[in-house]
Amino acid sequence: MSQEIKKATFLFVFICVVLDMLALGIMVPVLPKLIVQFEAGDHARAAEATGVFGFAWALMQFLASPVLGSLSDRFGRRPVLLLSSLGLGLDYVLMALAPDLRWLFVGRVVSGITAATFATASAYIADISAPEQRAARFGMLGAGFGIGFIIGPAVGGVLGNTDLRLPFWVAAGFSLLNTAYGFFVLPESLPLDKRRPFQWKVANPFGAFQFIRGHAGGGLGRLVMAAFLYYVAHESLPSMFVLYTDYKFHWSEKTVGLVLGAVGVSSMLVSAVLTGKAVKLWGEAGTLVIGLLFGIAGFSCYGYAATAQVFLIGVPLVGLWGLCGPAQQALMSSKVDATEQGQLQGSLSSLRGIAGMIGPLLFTLSFAHATTHPGWPAGLPYYLSAALLGGSLLLSLPAVKR
Repeated sequence: MSQEIKKATFLFVFICVVLDMLALGIMVPVLPKLIVQFEAGDHARAAEATGVFGFAWALMQFLASPVLGSLSDRFGRRPVLLLSSLGLGLDYVLMALAPDLRWLFVGRVVSGITAATFATASAYIADISAPEQRAARFGMLGAGFGIGFIIGPAVGGVLGNTDLRLPFWVAAGFSLLNTAYGFFVLPESLPLDKRRPFQWKVANPFGAFQFIRGHAGGGLGRLVMAAFLYYVAHESLPSMFVLYTDYKFHWSEKTVGLVLGAVGVSSMLVSAVLTGKAVKLWGEAGTLVIGLLFGIAGFSCYGYAATAQVFLIGVPLVGLWGLCGPAQQALMSSKVDATEQGQLQGSLSSLRGIAGMIGPLLFTLSFAHATTHPGWPAGLPYYLSAALLGGSLLLSLPAVKR
């Protein structure tokens, strides 16, 4: 594949990610609100239900991601990306029609199975990028996520003010549009001579752990453990942002959407503009550590915030935490062979799945405890996130020394 074609295919994947994240972002301001509505306005019960929803979604990710990663190593990235987008689009229709909390839960479970875009897109980027380009391109991929979260939550918040179900229909439209776009313009990135046979022993979550353990030398093991703590901490954002700001500051769907849009702007600017420069200046390992320090500061600010103004100070700090992810991805990708990128990304998605099972329950239950027991800070979930990133920082320091 020539360099010109590689640049074009990167653009195609970037647009696919933007459309997928736009659909996901549209739902962010309204899904917890819909759960609160189904729970008759009880925030504590809604927090517990939100934690269960997050756990179920992550469990499906944990079970399905290594299978899809291995399938992409066998059949190519393109069909996995297309089926994922199609499945998400149909699932949003199911959630838009959900008559009660049980059907909404079923929709969330299905989305956990089909939402494999990140792992497969990351493997796609690894396929078409030289090792020295990966951090910058993973950063651009992160910018695609940021663009989706700039527009999506703002649109979802405005639509949610009209009808809490309307954003689900719009999200379905974007996902199905993404499927059509990919079908007509997205080429395959994995040549036939680099494909691997599909094997169930490595395509299950426990086989994925064996894959990571088998590549634990050379610092990959510590990087993976640091990434796991990063993934758990990240779960505090989708699990708690809407519930926390609704409880503490009484923000409307529109306000939540606009602030999440500001978070997306911060993340996009960091990923698209700063990551490549930071890697040139500090290297991938140094960029990883600096990003973690910003994340610790940002989550501490969220937890401490007594007013909305103080909370907003944390938004750009958490945005600068975005330096961490692309550098981390590039470091881990450099530790495995080109034929194993899909398996690596599937294994990392399994870890995200485990983090997604732990994180929503950890953060929502700690929030429910803090809001029903005097003396506990409502920002407890975000203090826990800062502590987790501190652990990730300690695990990452040897990489800097090397």
